[in-house]
Amino acid sequence: NCRDVAAILALDSHDAMLAMLPPFHTLGLTGNIVLPLCFGVPVVFHANPTEGACLDAVCRQWRPTLLVAAPTFLDGMLRQARPGDLASLRVAFVGAEACPQRLYDDFARLSGGGLLCEGYGVTECSPVISLNLPTDARTGTIGQPLPSVRTAIVSVQEPRQRLAAGETGLLLVRGPNVFGGYLGQGSDGGPASPFLHLDGEDWYCTGDLVRADSDGHMTFAGRRERFVKLGGEMISLPQMEAALGRHFMAPAGQEGPVLAVDALEEEGQTVLVLFTTLPLEREQANAVLREEGLSALYMLRRVRRLAALPLLGSGKVDYRSLRALAMQEGQGV
Repeated sequence: NCRDVAAILALDSHDAMLAMLPPFHTLGLTGNIVLPLCFGVPVVFHANPTEGACLDAVCRQWRPTLLVAAPTFLDGMLRQARPGDLASLRVAFVGAEACPQRLYDDFARLSGGGLLCEGYGVTECSPVISLNLPTDARTGTIGQPLPSVRTAIVSVQEPRQRLAAGETGLLLVRGPNVFGGYLGQGSDGGPASPFLHLDGEDWYCTGDLVRADSDGHMTFAGRRERFVKLGGEMISLPQMEAALGRHFMAPAGQEGPVLAVDALEEEGQTVLVLFTTLPLEREQANAVLREEGLSALYMLRRVRRLAALPLLGSGKVDYRSLRALAMQEGQGV
């Protein structure tokens, strides 16, 4: 993974990196520890990625030029940055979750013209699969596959067929960065194999949906498990979250995600539920979904107020905990 990045990413002899991702997170291990060691890039570390104001102060003092982060953690920095705090940053690489447009705009403004480059990867692929480069960064995409990574976009349903440019399908990956399998894979009670056979070869199935343009730049369309079928239509829960996130943001001083949408089973029916730390009413949220052009099937049935959304160690929303919380507390708000 690091050899691939070294082959395509030009670093200046004066570059230095701000590192805050935990090493148990594969992006933190590769991007914040192994990669700068391979490049010989100086690194300044801060142990807690949720402390945006502290990270801003570290930037002001040590003047790093590069940053690798999850969008949630970068957002915390941008919200609390004072003029000049981030002026040394020329490039920020983000991954691990979708990056909203406002982060592109805010980073460019607060860094004085710095560039935000979004990438994509999964733990099982060491982790980077694709990356936008500063020389050809395309907002809203997850870039092109790394040099030694091969990808295939195939139909979600059997039989698997390769899809044309512009069509959304399941992303498969091959390459030396792909792991060999899960512990106990194929044994009784063990995990199922994550590999699919296509064109005489085994491919790792990411479980993610993407589409690619004619130049190979991919756009992330969501996790396959984060889609739900309602009224014969496939409803994208991440699309709902993105639409709501463009209108409802965390107040000053609050960090981390403030809303999440999940599908729950209630009385034999699938209903869409909004979990949020904000004082939102269901009608208010649904009005935004209509304004964003989503169909009437994208209709929230419940809103649950929480003091904070449960998070994984990576900073992503912990949807399993959300579902458990909903089951414990009963129905409705």
